[in-house]
Amino acid sequence: MHPRLGALAALRLTDPDAKMAATRELVARVLSDDPAHAAVDTAGALATPVRAPGDDVGVPGRPERPQRVSATAVERRSPFTTDGRAALVHAICHIEFNAVNLALDAAWRYDGLPEAYYRDWLRVADEEAQHFTMLRDHLRTLGHAYGDFPGHDGLWSMCEKTKDDVIARMALVPRTLEARGLDATPLIQAKLRRANAPDALAAVAILDVILRDEVGHVAIGNRWYRWLCERAGLDPVAHYRMLYRRHEAPRLRAPFNLAARALAGFTAEELRELTLDPEAPRPPC
Repeated sequence: MHPRLGALAALRLTDPDAKMAATRELVARVLSDDPAHAAVDTAGALATPVRAPGDDVGVPGRPERPQRVSATAVERRSPFTTDGRAALVHAICHIEFNAVNLALDAAWRYDGLPEAYYRDWLRVADEEAQHFTMLRDHLRTLGHAYGDFPGHDGLWSMCEKTKDDVIARMALVPRTLEARGLDATPLIQAKLRRANAPDALAAVAILDVILRDEVGHVAIGNRWYRWLCERAGLDPVAHYRMLYRRHEAPRLRAPFNLAARALAGFTAEELRELTLDPEAPRPPC
C-alpha cells in the first residue's frame, strides 16, 4: 500500500489500540533501512497525489468513548487524589490520541511536498503513538481506561479549520497549539511532584519523555512553516498574524517555556515579542 494511503487507513481506525499498532507498523516499514521494506517508498512516491473525493469520510476515526465535550465543560483535575491524577493523565492521553490523528492527517492530506515532509510527520505519528501507549498503560495502573473521562476536541477543531491550507496547518497546529504543550508540561509536572505519590512521580517521568519529543515536533512545524512561506513568497511573520486572526487561534498566555521554545526553533525576536504583552491576543511572531 502507498505509505500515505497507509496513513489514511490508520487515521480512519476507531479502536485506539489498532490505530497505534497500525501507525507504528506503517512507520517502521517506511523508515526502515531494510530495502525489502523501504521498497514501499520508491523515489518520489510520498509526494505523488493520493487524495480522492470522499476521502474525508471517516476522518478521523475515533472510539465511542471518551464522551466529547467543550473545553470549558472539562472538570478541573486535582493532582492530590488518585482519581484526580487519573483524570489528569487521561486528559493528556486524550491529547496524545488526537496528536496521532493530527500527524497522520498531515502526512496523508497534502500533496506535492518534499519526501522529507512526509517522513517527518510519519515519524511524529510514531512518537505520538508511543506517548499515547505509555499514558494509557499508566492510566490502567490507576484503575482506569482511556475513555473513562470526557475529553474535548480543541486540537482536532483547528485541524478541520486548516484542512485546505498546509501553511495554516503548520502555523496553527504544531507551532501554536502543540507549542502550548511546551509551556504547560513543566507546570503539570510541578503539581504532580507536590503530590509526591509514586504514581504521580511515574507520570512526571513519562512527561519528561513527552516534553523532549514535543520539542522536536514543534521544531518540525516551525521548519516546514518557514519552508512553505519561502516557497510561496510569503513573509512568515506577517502571514502568521493573518492566519492567527483568520482562524481565531487561542490566546497565548504566560508563563512560557522559553528555553524549550528556543530549542524548537522560535527565533529570539519571536520569543521577545511573546513576552512583551502575554495577555494580548496575538501570535508569537
